[in-house]
Parts: sequence; structure tokens; C-alpha cells
Amino acid sequence: MKIAISAESTIDLPQELLDKFGITTTPFSITFGDKIEKDRFGISKDIFEYVSKTKKLPKTSAVSPEQYKEYFENLKKDYDAIIHITLSSLMSSAYNNAVMIAKEMSNVYVIDSKTLSTGIALQAIKATELAKAGKSPEEIVATINKLTEKTQASFVLEKLNYLYKGGRCSALAMLGANILRIKPQIIVANGKMGVGKKYTGDINKVAIKYCKDLLVSHPDPELDYVFITSSTDMPEAETAITEILKDRGFGHIYPTRAGGTISSHCGENCIGVLFLDK
Repeated sequence: MKIAISAESTIDLPQELLDKFGITTTPFSITFGDKIEKDRFGISKDIFEYVSKTKKLPKTSAVSPEQYKEYFENLKKDYDAIIHITLSSLMSSAYNNAVMIAKEMSNVYVIDSKTLSTGIALQAIKATELAKAGKSPEEIVATINKLTEKTQASFVLEKLNYLYKGGRCSALAMLGANILRIKPQIIVANGKMGVGKKYTGDINKVAIKYCKDLLVSHPDPELDYVFITSSTDMPEAETAITEILKDRGFGHIYPTRAGGTISSHCGENCIGVLFLDK
């Protein structure tokens, strides 16, 4: 049985890694004023320039039911079954839209990742491995549903401005964080974002401390894959974090850039380390 492993552009993988792991995607949409563009790897720079110029966030839109229908129908020309892993249902309508269309089609399975960004990628990679091993769609779905509880996704922010503009934090919280120069850790748990540790200081040093703290709080990770995902180029932090992860024993360490949907909520100089717990 030929099974397609699928996700949305919120998986935050460049095309070479999508090709490497055999994952297909369909894009969210991003509206810049009166111009609509497809979310894609590398669009973050355009978003940051737009916000700097207009002081407004572009609007992000989930894949519509109609778009899912066309996308799934095209995939089914080449595959016997589709397993589609969506952005957390508590963050987007993508899951509900995909389920609506999947109910009208045979052999289309939809999984709520309960996470975002390369947290979704970790689940999709596991799904591709299971498909190559000959597991049935039902077996793969059951395994990935359990894996959602073991997906560790978190990141640290330099500023809360983008979360505030997007309505995900209060003016008081943003003001307090900016006055105190707090760089908060945002943790994705049970499908939604919450605040973890609070750091102060240079964002590169904060990112390194955050990574060390993360490995202490998660002492038993799966060591196959780990992602260092950032919204902008942060070579100092990425290099140091890579060495920390190598020392911990991670086998495949992938630095990636957040796509447009994720970047429009976290802003510039946001960086996260994402992996699976055993």
C-alpha cells in the first residue's frame, strides 16, 4: 500500500528536507494588505519588512475545505491512502477543515499534531518511517496520536510584540516584559502555547541557557532527530546549541527557518529546540 504522509506549510521544513523524508505539503495563505501570498519557506523576511513598514501584522489563513479537497484528490491519484498531520486544532481551523473533507473521501486520515513548526515534522518523519516499514494507515495513525504527547516544542522570544499584535498576549504582559527585558520561553503543551521560564540578557546567551535548561527538564529524549528552528539567522546561538546537542548524543541535528505562519506570531530572533521524548 502506497501511503502519502502530508502536512501543511506550518511544518517549517525546506524543500530538500521534505524531499529527503518524502513529505508532501499544502500551504497556508498570508495576506499583506490587499495582496495574498502562499506561505512558503523563506517568506519570513517579507513579513518582518511588512510589519516594520506598516506596524501591522499580515493575516494568516488556514487551508480551506475547498483547497483540501483539491489537494487530497490530487494526492490520491498517486497514493492509496493519505495521512495528513495538521497544525494544532487549538491554534487553527486547519484540522477541522481537513477532517470535514476527509469524511467525504476514503482512506484519508487526519491527525491533530497538537503542536506546531518542526514539532509537526518530527511526527511526520516517524510516520514516513512506519509507512516504509509496511505498517497500515490505522497502525500509523494510532502510533502518531500517542506521539503527540511526547513531542517537545518550545522556543524563546526576544520580544512579545508579535504575540501582542496577534492577540496572543496582553498589553500589560508585553509592557512588563519589555520594561524588564524579559525573554520568555514559550512551551507548546496540550495543543496550546503557554509561558515557561523567563530569561533576561542577550538573546544569543538566553538561547544557549534555554537549550541547557530544556535538556535538564527532558532528560530522556529520543536521540534520532532534533530541530533548531529560528525565525531569523542566529548563527551564534545555532552554533552553540548544535554543539550542546551533539554532546548530548543527538544523531541528526537540523537547523531550519520558521515559515511565514509561525514567524508572523513569534517575530524576529525567535529560536526553539524541538525533539521527541521517549
